[in-house]
Amino acid sequence: MQQNCKKGLCLAFLFSAMFLTGWEIAGMRSRQTKETAAVAYEAGNWGLGFGAEGTQPTGNATSAELAQYDAHYVGDPSGKVLYLTFDCGYENGNTEPILDALKKHQAPATFFVVGHFLESAPEIAKRMVAEGHTVGNHTYHHPDMSSIADLTAFQKEMDDNAALFSEVTGQKMANYYRPPQGKYSTKNLEMAKQLGYHTFFWSLAYVDWNVDAQPTKEEAFEKLLGRIHPGAIVLLHSTSKTNGEILDELLTKWEEMGYTFHPLSELCEK
Repeated sequence: MQQNCKKGLCLAFLFSAMFLTGWEIAGMRSRQTKETAAVAYEAGNWGLGFGAEGTQPTGNATSAELAQYDAHYVGDPSGKVLYLTFDCGYENGNTEPILDALKKHQAPATFFVVGHFLESAPEIAKRMVAEGHTVGNHTYHHPDMSSIADLTAFQKEMDDNAALFSEVTGQKMANYYRPPQGKYSTKNLEMAKQLGYHTFFWSLAYVDWNVDAQPTKEEAFEKLLGRIHPGAIVLLHSTSKTNGEILDELLTKWEEMGYTFHPLSELCEK
């Protein structure tokens, strides 16, 4: 009987150990899942998924999720309105043809500039302002902002660029922020909002940034006409030779499709 009791105690201990080990593993897996989900949610590259032609794409986050941070990627799906934006990293002779096309079509645009652009092309920045366009903050150095979690460092990138813009133009830079390279974190969005900025992603873009491998006119039209949709926030790069050459015709084609061009400020008011 004593032997049976010992066996019973051993079995009970074994089952208890197995239960506790299983519970610990399950707990570890649960914690790992939560931690992985948190990392995935907190940092990433802005991306889009396209559906049927003429419909709005889905983003890494929904409009409702972004709204809590005063962030946007697309406008109202019910109206044929487009919001034109240009990222300006440096000047290589293509921004002025872009401005010429915008002026011809009386189309407002927002230019997200970095410090180098303001230092190297101050007269073009002044022209943007003089012709009624909005100039937003693309940071001073164009770093990966998703790696910056410190408010002081984040604010310095923004403030240095805004101060330079004021020095060049005599105007206050709009409180619009576009994350360099589309890299962001929820902490970035929180800090941008804390500093009074609206963050703008996009719902239409194409590979126009590589100056050594520019798309053809046909390739550009295939993307920019085939994927256009109501409420689109369009991202183009001012360094693109193709964009400088086709923008007049592109705006005409969009107008023929029934689209009109509105400023980003319209989205901040909603």
